[in-house]
Amino acid sequence: MTIKRLDPGKRMSQAVIHNGIVYLAGQVGEPGTSLTEQTTVVLAQIDALLAEAGTDKSRLLTATIWLADMADFAAMNAVWDAWVDPANPPARATGEVKLAAPEYRVEIIVTAALS
Repeated sequence: MTIKRLDPGKRMSQAVIHNGIVYLAGQVGEPGTSLTEQTTVVLAQIDALLAEAGTDKSRLLTATIWLADMADFAAMNAVWDAWVDPANPPARATGEVKLAAPEYRVEIIVTAALS
């Protein structure tokens, strides 16, 4: 079975496709912007990577969402709920973690099935 890597770099690829599944790297927004802005950017990046891989958010299998502060949970969910396909929501987990830089407020990781 082949493995295809999208936007590979020295440390990581933005996505890896194997056996009909697309695995996205954690996506982050513009550091220092609001949680709403960061979440909006992250979801747009996810849409773009899924499209490049040949699939879309209706095929999401899982989502892991990391928040720097769980106080942002409702604000993140407001953006997420407007974006996610209501007929095909993924299995999802959300937790609070210390992200790579203090200016990051959210990081989202998803897997999706190919179309």
